[in-house]
Amino acid sequence: MIQQSTLKKLSEALGLSISTVSRALKDHPDISDKTKAKVKELAAAMEYEPNSYAVQLRTKHNNVLGILIPTINNFFYDSFIAAVEDEARLHGYSVLIMQSMDQLQIENSNLNLFRKNMVAGLFVSISIETEDPTPFLKLNELKTPVVFFDRVPDTDACNKVCLADAETGRLAAEAIAKKQKKKVLALFGHPHLNITKKRLASFRETMETLSPDTEVIFDFPEQAEESKKTALAALSGDNRPDTIFCMGDLILIGVMHAIHEKKLRVPEDVSIISISNGFLPNLYDPKITHVETNGYKLGKRAFAQMLSCLQGNTAVEEVFIESVLVEGGSL
Repeated sequence: MIQQSTLKKLSEALGLSISTVSRALKDHPDISDKTKAKVKELAAAMEYEPNSYAVQLRTKHNNVLGILIPTINNFFYDSFIAAVEDEARLHGYSVLIMQSMDQLQIENSNLNLFRKNMVAGLFVSISIETEDPTPFLKLNELKTPVVFFDRVPDTDACNKVCLADAETGRLAAEAIAKKQKKKVLALFGHPHLNITKKRLASFRETMETLSPDTEVIFDFPEQAEESKKTALAALSGDNRPDTIFCMGDLILIGVMHAIHEKKLRVPEDVSIISISNGFLPNLYDPKITHVETNGYKLGKRAFAQMLSCLQGNTAVEEVFIESVLVEGGSL
């Protein structure tokens, strides 16, 4: 195995002190151009690379940004990560991604790893089990900014970039009411999450205002398999819903599996409307009417907020990304 070249090896080969070699590699003005060229030429030939961890410890600076998400198996988070990576690359940063799997213990463990790796900043979408954001907020004491996104804590003491969740629930309910639907199965995510609470409250209020005679049945299946079972049970009875609302892509996947298994037609036998990042609804025929929650736009805005923090802005800010209704043929 070829051992990594070191400053000491360079200094021995050139007959220069380690400090002179180090300053030459950094283009220090006290070092002559001739010496700089000689040092850099040999460093390239020996494939020398600075010890990034040692530099990090010495300067207390890192060009790595952390992203902590519940799961990477999600189109929304996938597009968020893509946006952050695009922006990070442009600004000289790289990205370290970890999953909490919606478990507080794993989330805390990952947080410790981010801290030990001295990330420059951290993007966080909290787990279902997270109730106290204090461990994240303590990173600010280490001058490490934290930007919460999508699933955010219910506190004003932190930077947040969110989808307009109340608007999202309202747009979906308005679309259903406009079609004069009579029985709706509304499937939401985990009731503990702030994002679910806001969307649910707005959806419920809008339906009660615009379509008070519509029967709405609420359930909280979260994942695709649970959503499929819930939808199958609802679609198996005589008094089945004429519309199913899906709060997210995983719920939509389960519902569409149930519809295909029951050999039902959309929208003739049952109508579908979803909240989605936008990729999945376009895979179905007809395309699914959905309220678009764009992860890529959220990632771009979250990075802008992170960059502002890294540049010294200490103001706490909550930013909302607007949602839009995208008409398909499923409602």
